[in-house]
Parts: sequence; C-alpha cells; structure tokens
Amino acid sequence: MDHITIKKIMNDNKLELIAGKAGLNRHCSEDMIARPGLEFTGFFDYFDSKRVILVGSKEATFLSRQAPDKIEANVRKIFESNPPCIVFSTNVMIPEIFKKFGEEYGICVLKSNLRTTPTSSKLYNYLQEHLAETISVHGTFLDINGMGTLIIGKSGIGKSETALDLIKRGHQLIADDLVEIMEKEPGNLIGTAPELLKRYMEIRGIGIVDVVTMFGAGAYRERKNLRLVVELEAWDEDKYYDRLGLEEQKIKYFNTEITKITIPVLPGRTVSLLVESAAMNEKLKYLGHFAAMDFVKKVDSKASKGGDD
Repeated sequence: MDHITIKKIMNDNKLELIAGKAGLNRHCSEDMIARPGLEFTGFFDYFDSKRVILVGSKEATFLSRQAPDKIEANVRKIFESNPPCIVFSTNVMIPEIFKKFGEEYGICVLKSNLRTTPTSSKLYNYLQEHLAETISVHGTFLDINGMGTLIIGKSGIGKSETALDLIKRGHQLIADDLVEIMEKEPGNLIGTAPELLKRYMEIRGIGIVDVVTMFGAGAYRERKNLRLVVELEAWDEDKYYDRLGLEEQKIKYFNTEITKITIPVLPGRTVSLLVESAAMNEKLKYLGHFAAMDFVKKVDSKASKGGDD
C-alpha cells in the first residue's frame, strides 16, 4: 500500500493517544523514522516532515535545556511542517507544549509502552512491512524445511496438488494461488498471502480447503523469506534439461535475484518429492555443500590420474 492511517499505526503498535485525536485519519506514506535533535535548536535544513517523529529520553532532555521561547518556536515549527504524528517513548515526560500544539494542529501525539530503541525498531519494521512496494505472483508459496519455496507454472500444471502433498509431509503453506511479494531491502524478499486467502487452498475437483482445519495449526505460517522458485512445466522431449545441476537459473523480483529451478512434469514422477528435494538441495548450497560441484571435482580428479577406472 502507498499509505497507512495513523489510527492503524497506533492500534497495531499499541500506542497511547495523548493529544491530537483529530489527526487519527491522517496518512503516513514514508517508511522511515525521524529523530529530532538539531531541529530543537532551530536547524531544519535536513528535516523530513513526511516521517513519523520519535522523541526519546535524550531528545526530550536536550529540548528541556533550551530557552523557553526557543522551545515554543522550534516545536511549533515542527508541527507547522505537518508531520504524520509524533511518538514519545515510555520513559519520557511529554512536555505540555506538544499536547497543546497536538490539539491546535490536529496532529496525533502518541506514547509507546517501550523504551526508545525498541520503539524505533518496532515502528521501522512495521512501516517497512506495510509501505514496501508489493507485487502479486500467481503460484503457491511454502516453507519447506526452512526454505521459502515459490512454486509457479501454467494453470492446471498441479501447483496446488503438489503443495497439498508437501503439507501432508509436514511442510507449511504460506499462500496458494496468489502470493504477495515485497522487498524490505535488496536481497530480502518476503512472501505472504492476501488477507482473504490466508489458510485457504483451491484444489480442482475438491474445492476450497482450510489447511489449518484439515492438518492443524502447524500446517500454516503467515510469511516467509523467499529463497527459491520452482517452475513446473510439461515435459518437452525436444528441450534440454540440466542433469548435473551445474547450470543456475535466476529470476528477479525488484532488485533481488532468486535461484530458479525448472522441473518437468511427467506421469509417474512424484512432483512433490522432487520439489522437496530441490528445496533441500538448495538449502545445502546455502550451508556450503554443493553436491554437483563436488561430484564434478571427483570426476576430474579421477580423470587426471588416468587408469582404466
């Protein structure tokens, strides 16, 4: 989404409304946090008024040591810049001037139940998650032994059926049919399901199933880092398929490249077992064990020594 209301930020992060109730329907569209310091002395050259403002003990103490007229002038200037809201950490005694201007300008003054650093971390992660750019991909997303694996392929190829078998094997569903992918930062993709589709799968011939009701709470999780994409495709006799696993395909979402494996579907092949094996093999690569490369090295070593073997 491109913005989020202050009311939702307040409710989701358990913040207390101190002043400025009229500002609950304001929007925040910036995923960063502002920590004012020099602004309390009147230096506003690099102040970003689109960010949520967080005031901790250090900032509040620094402000209290300014002259009263300077405090009022600079705090007013902050409110005049029209920030989304102002949040104080739990140990800060909120100055009356903030309450006064919060009501005057209709800007929420909120208080956290956490100290400054945890509040900053929590708000930053929350805003990143809710304001990060998101794309929707047709596929099924699972956690296979800790590997976030996205199964893609043409409609009717058997993605959901494969996923159902994997869930029965003890793996976890994250999203079926439509997967929302966001990039928190380059190299860090997170996949989840749209709110309406969470826990549900569509199986041709059966219909909609709730995996939590059917397999238990352990069969589902909310989100997972995307590490592998597996594409299912109909077997093509004229196409070359890598038999050693040395050739590496990539697929790019936003600024992040992810390993992609293509598995040809053929009657008699247990596709779920192949997807599970692909995920485990990729996990071993992350841990430093590349079976195909080790095999090639052994063959090369054997060949270099010569002999009938």
